[in-house]
Amino acid sequence: MSRNPIFERIINQLYLSRPIAYKIIGISRFFITLAVVLGIVYAIGFELDQVRLQKVTFWLDIALDFYIINFIARGIYSLKMKEFLLSHKFEFALILFVLLNKATTHHLDNYIFELLLKSKFIHTRHSNFYFFFVSLCLLFIFINEFAVASRFLSNLTIKPAKLITLSFLSLILAGAGTLMLPAMTTSGGSMPFIDALFTSTSAVCVTGLIVVDTATYFTTKGQFVIMLLFQLGGLGIIAFAVFFSGILGGQSNIKEQMLIQDYLSSDSLKDSIETLKVIFKMTFLIEAAAAVGIYMTWGSGVQFESQLQKIFFSVFHAISAFCNAGFSLYTNNLYEAGVRDAYLLHVIVAATIICGGIGFGAMKDLFSIKRLRERLEKPWMEWKLGTRISIWVSFFLIIFGTLCFWFLEKNNVMSGMNTGQSIISAMFQSVSTRTAGFNTVDFSRIKTSTVLIMSFLMFIGASSGSTGGGIKTSTFFVMLSSMYANIRGKSRIEIGKRELPKEALFNANAIFVFAILINAVSIILLTIFQEKSPLQVIIFEQISAFSTCGLSMGLTSSLDYWSKWIIINSMFLGRVGSLTFIVAISSSKYSKNYKYPSANIMVG
Repeated sequence: MSRNPIFERIINQLYLSRPIAYKIIGISRFFITLAVVLGIVYAIGFELDQVRLQKVTFWLDIALDFYIINFIARGIYSLKMKEFLLSHKFEFALILFVLLNKATTHHLDNYIFELLLKSKFIHTRHSNFYFFFVSLCLLFIFINEFAVASRFLSNLTIKPAKLITLSFLSLILAGAGTLMLPAMTTSGGSMPFIDALFTSTSAVCVTGLIVVDTATYFTTKGQFVIMLLFQLGGLGIIAFAVFFSGILGGQSNIKEQMLIQDYLSSDSLKDSIETLKVIFKMTFLIEAAAAVGIYMTWGSGVQFESQLQKIFFSVFHAISAFCNAGFSLYTNNLYEAGVRDAYLLHVIVAATIICGGIGFGAMKDLFSIKRLRERLEKPWMEWKLGTRISIWVSFFLIIFGTLCFWFLEKNNVMSGMNTGQSIISAMFQSVSTRTAGFNTVDFSRIKTSTVLIMSFLMFIGASSGSTGGGIKTSTFFVMLSSMYANIRGKSRIEIGKRELPKEALFNANAIFVFAILINAVSIILLTIFQEKSPLQVIIFEQISAFSTCGLSMGLTSSLDYWSKWIIINSMFLGRVGSLTFIVAISSSKYSKNYKYPSANIMVG
């Protein structure tokens, strides 16, 4: 059966014009996305009256119409509309929903979206709600465009370590720019750049050190931006890009898999993307469970203006705890009156911190359905070596920190507590000190001996592949194992009937030495610029910054201009990771096919 000649001619013309059409479509998509981002930033970042808000909404609505036209044009020029729609199901469903809402406005007073979402929690005028609807649709479109753009990672020739470093740097700068918008602060003016950069770095690097009070300086919009920054920073912007690319229908190429393998330290290339999916599922599940637990355990002493505020506070602290960020919506952190006595809340927050600090690989090994099923079928199957190191070292450090803090501070900062309360408080400080940065006691009053022990715990930090910082538990364990092997006269490091390669020891030594040097140089510089501050306070502040812990003895708010830059640098290096940063700035690897004669030197 022959085709209609007119139809054949149309198909032929479409085929011939595809190259130029795709260029026009691509350019228009870019400018539509750019216009949308600028429009939403303007509307959200500035306090607009109803007239200006309606104008912005009008132009955003036009941008949404242009995107629909762009989508239809892409489908037509694909020459296979059915296959195109199947491969772009997310966009297609979103556009259908938008068109449905537009069509029903002629028959109903409100949009279907508005009728579905309006409840006793939401009271706003129609124009505000439609702006919310249009912005939400465009946000989903932006996420899709972001995922599509991430598929071009394979075209980049830079090393994974450098790309990871640049991704954190880009997110920090974007966050700083957003926090400088007038609507983000309660003062109504623009936040100073250095303070915005400090806050953004602290959030992206999941540290929690603050130069302004998060509870009172920022509006709800600003607090939401901070929460978004430490969520993205905790899991990694590249991980988000590849994840959304996968769930929106994209296929991960070899370069993306190598990038994720390098970021997560996966055992194999094949396992990297699957590990990423498991991590995201468990992350959001744990954060949701933590938010519910926190919501139910605030206690009668904590007051909220509304149910929405209580929900927001619960979600904020749940994400902050899992990401080991240490940010709180209370001026005195969790030492706030009423919150400091909610001991069940402290237990839930501590458990969430531990889940975020054991490492993504350990999380998958412990909680993934596949691994749980395998262990049920094969009870003799052990955890992976990395998981065992992470769990046992973390356990001993928590016990060590709890005992030390309890014995040293039971008659000091915990003097008014009974035995049970003091044990919970000591355990919480031990867990939080290693990387999270929450506090339920007054750290400005702790003893010097406690400061030294807490600094030691902060320096070690969380486990490899986690949201926390520090030199990591695995580095600490490898160095201890190396020392033990040396004492026993062994030339190899043997752990759990396995032999560690020399590269592991080299990496551990490099991380340790780099951390010592960065902290030493930073402490010396801080003593120059903060000469009136006690040395122990400076040491505590610097180690807290480098280990992305976020605890402070009150120095952060009084830092001068150059001291803020020093702490910013320490937080960034601590989050990116010593080894990742070294690899990122180093030259390309090359092999040596020769070997020099051995030589002995006196050591020690």
